[in-house]
Order: sequence, then C-alpha cells, then structure tokens
Amino acid sequence: MTDIDTTGVDGPHGGRPVRYAGAELTDAAAAVVTVHGRGATARSILGMAGEFDTDDVAYLAPSAGRNTWYPHSFTDAMERNQPNLDSALALVGTVVDAAADAVGAERVVLLGFSQGACLSSEWIARNAREYGGLVGFSGGLIGPEGTPREYDGDLDGTPVLLGCSDVDPYIPLERVRETTEVLERLGAEVDERIYERMGHGVNEDEMSAARELVERLDGDG
Repeated sequence: MTDIDTTGVDGPHGGRPVRYAGAELTDAAAAVVTVHGRGATARSILGMAGEFDTDDVAYLAPSAGRNTWYPHSFTDAMERNQPNLDSALALVGTVVDAAADAVGAERVVLLGFSQGACLSSEWIARNAREYGGLVGFSGGLIGPEGTPREYDGDLDGTPVLLGCSDVDPYIPLERVRETTEVLERLGAEVDERIYERMGHGVNEDEMSAARELVERLDGDG
C-alpha cells in the first residue's frame, strides 16, 4: 500500500500513521478519507469500509495523537484547542491532498464521526472546491457560537450528508443547522437528516445514504 508522508505536519499530529483498507490508492477509482472520533482509532473507523460494496475505492484513515484530535469541546474557543486543532487540520489536508493527487479531488469523499465529523466539516469549509462528498455523522463546524464563517472557495455541487440526533449530548442541533447553511452558501448540495432521540451514534438510514454517496463513485470513471 502506498504510504503517505505526514512528517511535514507540525504539532502533535505530525508524523502520525495513516491506515488503509480497500483498493490500492494508485489503482483506485475513488478514495474515502475516514476521520475517527475522540478516543477511537483509525482502525475502528476503517471498519465502516466493510459497510460499502466497493471494489475500486481506497479507504484512508489518519490517526490522531493519543486518539484525540483536540482536547476540548468543538464549541469552545478555538484557542483552547490549539495547537492540536491546526495540527489535526493539517494532517487531514495532507491525506486528502495525497488522495486527490491519485484520483482527483472530485472523487475524494471525507467521512467522519463525532470529533472526526467536526474536523472534516471544518476542513472542507476552509478548503472549498469540488469534492466527491462529505459525510458528517454527528458533527458540525468548529468554534463557539458567533464564530465568523467567512470561508473562501466554492464547493461546486459537492454532495454533503449531515446526520445527527435532535438530542445529541455533544452536538447542538443549532450547530448542525448552521453547518448546513454555511456549506450550502459555499455551493454544496446538503442532505441534512435529523433523527428524534437517537443519541450519539449512527443509524442504518445514515449508513444507507452514505453507502449510496460512496458507491456512486466506485468504478464510475
């Protein structure tokens, strides 16, 4: 499997390994960058690859230092989560760039759960262009209430799936709504799915929608 060099990333996530599943990146038709949640691992989020019926998709999973991308809540002041947050964003960017170099950015999907969904949403907003998609399971843009969302770029129709409970103990519903609005303003096509009293997790409806988003890229090029 092609190795991705992360030694150029500054901070606590510099040099962290990238785990792989699925097709070889050099031979793949598409790639999914999977971003794990707080306390989880790259290997655990790669388990989702088994949920997709894909032969020609490479799955890549960067690994957070101490299994945590940033120490405090995603709604805290960004300064409280530094230098971890900038380091995490840089690591995700390194992996996305490597995938885009291999298959094209329009065939790269970012998929994250919880802290990983927050990180993926923030990264794609800061680096807006056409991508294969974003799947955010229980997450949203990073920063306290009132954070200016003055992002540049154009997501140019990028399909986005945002799924969350209406009573998630970690993700305020208002932040999911705000994330939808911001990404739509950047040109994304957002499918927002809010589930009553689900808690903090992923259900089969979300997985089915994510499966459809990923599988449409498999071999379609």
